[in-house]
Amino acid sequence: MTDLDTRPTEAGTPRRAVDVAQYGLAAFVGLVGAYVLYDASGLEDGFADQPVQPYALPYVVGAVLVALGIALAVATARGDRPEAEEGEDVDLTEPADWKTVGGLAGVMVVNIALIDWLGWAITGALLFTGCAYFLGARSILRAAAIGVVLSIGTFYGFYSGLGIPMPAGILDGIL
Repeated sequence: MTDLDTRPTEAGTPRRAVDVAQYGLAAFVGLVGAYVLYDASGLEDGFADQPVQPYALPYVVGAVLVALGIALAVATARGDRPEAEEGEDVDLTEPADWKTVGGLAGVMVVNIALIDWLGWAITGALLFTGCAYFLGARSILRAAAIGVVLSIGTFYGFYSGLGIPMPAGILDGIL
């Protein structure tokens, strides 16, 4: 992509093309930051003995987002343009592998549909095994074993470690 427009100005020199997408991204980032700041203004104080109140982090995140949006707009106005990464290992001349994409999407849909009934421990293992299969795992049995360990480990990590309830499904009372 060239940063010079092919149409000359009255003086005969090429003019710089306007990168509308970059300005759109800058505006979006700035608007998200402004909304985070607005939303943080409605948060109430926590306990008086807390050194950092609950609204502190949203104010920081919102301010950083607004600053990044402004910085991107200024950089775009100065002519900075994103460049393609040279180390990218994706061959853009090859078509998309829709079998893999469709399989991964199907595994996700099955997980979403069955998680309340079967629970995370089972659907998490199925999710990992299905993703490993569609991404070309050599041993499905090894992928299934790893999936079981990961799903049970994350179940207990979230449920016991973080106090976030995960659906147990048909294993309710066993886990």
